[in-house]
Amino acid sequence: MEILTDLSSMQARCLDLRRQGKRIAFVPTMGYLHDGHLSLLQEGRQRGDILALSIFVNPTQFGPKEDLAAYPRDLKRDLDIARRAGVDLVWTPTPQDVYPEGYATYVDVEGLTDTLCGASRPGHFRGVTTVVCKLFNVVQADLALFGEKDFQQLAVIRRMTRDLNLPVEIVGMPIVREEDGLAMSSRNVYLSGEERRQALALSQGIALAQKRACEGEHSSRTLLAEVRSLIEAQPLARIDYLQICHALTLQEQEKVDADAVLLMAVFVGSTRLIDNSYLL
Repeated sequence: MEILTDLSSMQARCLDLRRQGKRIAFVPTMGYLHDGHLSLLQEGRQRGDILALSIFVNPTQFGPKEDLAAYPRDLKRDLDIARRAGVDLVWTPTPQDVYPEGYATYVDVEGLTDTLCGASRPGHFRGVTTVVCKLFNVVQADLALFGEKDFQQLAVIRRMTRDLNLPVEIVGMPIVREEDGLAMSSRNVYLSGEERRQALALSQGIALAQKRACEGEHSSRTLLAEVRSLIEAQPLARIDYLQICHALTLQEQEKVDADAVLLMAVFVGSTRLIDNSYLL
């Protein structure tokens, strides 16, 4: 496994691999890897000749009052996981390498970023799309893998890739959950024992909505009220947003159909968790 820090060295290495006809599968991450990331790496190992991983806590996607400084980091552990997963190339750039002095160019995707996390975290998706576009240009990936837990992020990256004619296949992978249903996230480490217990209300709310939709209740208003009641019964939980949207447009839907996705962001204590699922 090669570990590179310098941007120009990583780009030169990947360009050389492309000239050799190698197919590069790429998993961009902010590190503190868990089994959700591992599922992306395992799929990438199957799909590519070369498996590349980036570990970079991207400052431009954090707001001024968010957890950039506290975001969990453990590079040695991440590298051990990457090595066991069969990663060929790991890129660990610094913020100064990605955003050198005088940096002034950003990528904005309109429309899809106006709602959900985009409304709650102004500027977040501009940071995401900018860094992902830069990562794609450096790594020269044939395909890139992302988790569906960040459902809106995946939709935004797909739109950016299409709109900018980037020659990268975007692969979405299913949410990986703990045995009790909690969606895996690097931020789960912030949760205390009691917060961790109350955080199960997110997946329980999804299960309730799915059950009710399968029983024939297709009113979004009714389903959202029931899920809201379940989550708000937890004293440490505070809903940021709770919506049923069309999977492609992310526009709110009054009626549940095969394209309807329940999306939520909930603070449990001070930790903001997201989760989602199709309902039918």
